Amino acid sequence: MTKNKRGISSFMNVKRYTKVAGILTIGLMLNGCRGMKSEKPPVHPNMNMDQQPRKEAQEVNNYFADGRSMRQPVDGTVARGFEKADLAYYEGIEENGDFVAEMPVDITKSLLYRGKDRYEVFCTPCHGITGDGRGIIMTGGYGYVPAPTYHQDRLREAPDGEIYSAIYNGVRNMPSYAHQIPVDDRWAIVAYIRALQASQNVTKDQITQYDVDLSDLEAKYEAEQAKLAEMQAAKEASQGEQVATAEHGKEVATQYACQTCHSVDGSVVIGPSWKDLFGSTGKVTTDAGETITVTKDSEYIIESITHPYAKIVDGFDPLMADAYGSLSKYDLESLVEYIKTLSDN
Repeated sequence: MTKNKRGISSFMNVKRYTKVAGILTIGLMLNGCRGMKSEKPPVHPNMNMDQQPRKEAQEVNNYFADGRSMRQPVDGTVARGFEKADLAYYEGIEENGDFVAEMPVDITKSLLYRGKDRYEVFCTPCHGITGDGRGIIMTGGYGYVPAPTYHQDRLREAPDGEIYSAIYNGVRNMPSYAHQIPVDDRWAIVAYIRALQASQNVTKDQITQYDVDLSDLEAKYEAEQAKLAEMQAAKEASQGEQVATAEHGKEVATQYACQTCHSVDGSVVIGPSWKDLFGSTGKVTTDAGETITVTKDSEYIIESITHPYAKIVDGFDPLMADAYGSLSKYDLESLVEYIKTLSDN
């Protein structure tokens, strides 16, 4: 019995030592895999995983006619996450190409404030702080075609998608702001323009619902109008009794870039051509919605410049900016004289 016990004990010690040796061996092996450098080449069980017949970026590849390894995507390829299938959101149009009537985003207080911020950065230089089209660039005598006021029936009734499209695609002499203004901010600006239109088109009944001194507002408005009239009178007085000339009229037309919208050779641009305009007759729609026939004489031309929405020529949209009321009598009469020279009537 003593011999058997002693044999079992020896066997257990050997087993224990073997287990310890195994653990130490595994530990040393794992330790050797912890970033230790080796001068020997790595083991490659499958060499073609490292030695593939491929081309590196910018490497010449004579397989293709242009010799480039880096290939252009197949036509129509859209990068993952960049598919813009929602035309209403990304382009402001319906599937049939019509402008969306209402913006496809929720109007929130934060959206309006964001629109106000972006509008004041990108839009006020031309469209003015209130959207009246009298921004610093338009009134500073730089010769730009005046921006239209947002406070006209046509733009108040225009679909939201049309205003979005003007920002996204540009319109007439206004460039596209697609690169400067992302999609969300474009809709935010549209929302803020709608807020401006509402704020500048409030009736007296609506104003009286709030704690506003209407008589004080009216007094301030009348004072501003009187000041403008005084400035206009001073301007005309400084010019003295000047005789209108076609030469000066051409200078005024060039200064205000009238040729951008009105051609002098009979071609149709945005507005009616000045070629053979003076003395002609044509149908117009009055601001009361009545269609009448008028003779395009001096009185009519001056009214069309100073009050462009009073009579809209048949076949044309009311797009002319209401921003020339400050022109002096000398300037206006000279423009008429210049237009006369373009007519054979």
